Amino acid sequence: MDQPPSSVKLLGSWADSHTHRVQLALKLKGLEFEYQEEDFINPSPALLLHNPVYKKVPALLHGGRSIVESVVILQYIDETWTDNPIMPADPFERAVIRFWCHFTDDKLAPAVGLVFSSSGEGQKAAVDQVHENLKLLERELKDGAFKGRRFFGGDKIGLLDIVLGCGSYWLAVFEEVMEVKLIDPESFPVFHAWLRDFEEQQEVKETIPAIDRLLEYARGIRQMMLSLSNGSSINNAAATSG
Repeated sequence: MDQPPSSVKLLGSWADSHTHRVQLALKLKGLEFEYQEEDFINPSPALLLHNPVYKKVPALLHGGRSIVESVVILQYIDETWTDNPIMPADPFERAVIRFWCHFTDDKLAPAVGLVFSSSGEGQKAAVDQVHENLKLLERELKDGAFKGRRFFGGDKIGLLDIVLGCGSYWLAVFEEVMEVKLIDPESFPVFHAWLRDFEEQQEVKETIPAIDRLLEYARGIRQMMLSLSNGSSINNAAATSG
C-alpha cells in the first residue's frame, strides 16, 4: 500500500537542476508538497540539520525523516508512491537506467560546467567533451537500449528523462551566454527531438524557470567568475613584481 503524501517538504533552490528533478518527479506522481527556498551561500538551519554531510539542496523531508541526493530521492519517491512509476519493473532495465543517470552526473554535467567556467582552448576542449558525451546518448536513442522510444522511459517520462532533461536546458542557456554551439540538430537529431518533446510536457513547463530568468542568472554568475579571475591575475602580478 502506498505511503500517504502527508508531511512532504522539499528544501531546494529555484535555479538548481537537481531541485527541479525532485519537483518534476513529485508533480508526475501527483503529490502535494511544501517547498522551502534555500540560499546557496547561507543555508538554513533546517538544511544543515537534514543534510549535514553535503550541506546542499535538494533535501526531501517525509514523515520527519530526510532523504538527500537527487537520484536517491527520485528512487525513494518511486518506491514509496508506486502509482505512475518512473522506473521500469524489469531489473536489467532498471540497471541500464541507473547507469545512464550516473553517466549524466559523472560525465555530461561536469563537461557542461567546464564550458561555462573556462575560456579559450580549455573551453574548446570542454565543448568537444560535451559533444562526445552527446554522441553516446544519440547512439543509445537511435540504435541502442532506447531505440524507438519517445522518451528514455518509453511512452512517458521516466527517471532518466528527469535526470537528463532537468539539466539539458542549461545547454541552451550556456550556448547564448558563452556564444558556443552545444546541441546541433543536424549532429544530434534524435537527442534534439527528445529534448524538445520533453520541454513541451506540461509538468516540465511548470517546473523549469523562464529562460530569461535563467539567462540573467547565468550572466550574473559568469560576470562574477570573470571578476574573480581578473582579481586573481592582478594579485598574482602584484605578488611577483619587485
